Amino acid sequence: MSYFISAFAEKCGVNKETIRYYEKKKLLQEPSRTNAGYRIYSDNDVRRVGFTKRIQELGFSLNEIYKLLGVVDRDEVRCENMFEFVSKKENEVQKQIEDLKRIEVMLKDVKHRCPDEKQLHACPIIETLTEE
Repeated sequence: MSYFISAFAEKCGVNKETIRYYEKKKLLQEPSRTNAGYRIYSDNDVRRVGFTKRIQELGFSLNEIYKLLGVVDRDEVRCENMFEFVSKKENEVQKQIEDLKRIEVMLKDVKHRCPDEKQLHACPIIETLTEE
């Protein structure tokens, strides 16, 4: 299926300016155009924007997403040093997982203390998040 920019943006859950920005940042390849110059997008473009949005929600920067899309695009330049990039990102993700596990423990503790207001105010929230 093909989409003009308005329908494409709506299908992707973003605005048209986001689509144009993704094109400018080369997260989306230059779309084909009608004879009148209107952009035409495909279902593959919808999946690509969906991937971009989802991985951005998970904490990846647009530059990191651009680099990862180099694999999909078979871009030798962007794939250069991919092992180092992925290894570094893997370490960052492991750190985030550890932090999220500590936050989960802290939230469970706060939830457990909620019925007892006196105990609630003794909860070490800041210490939980800053412990290494």
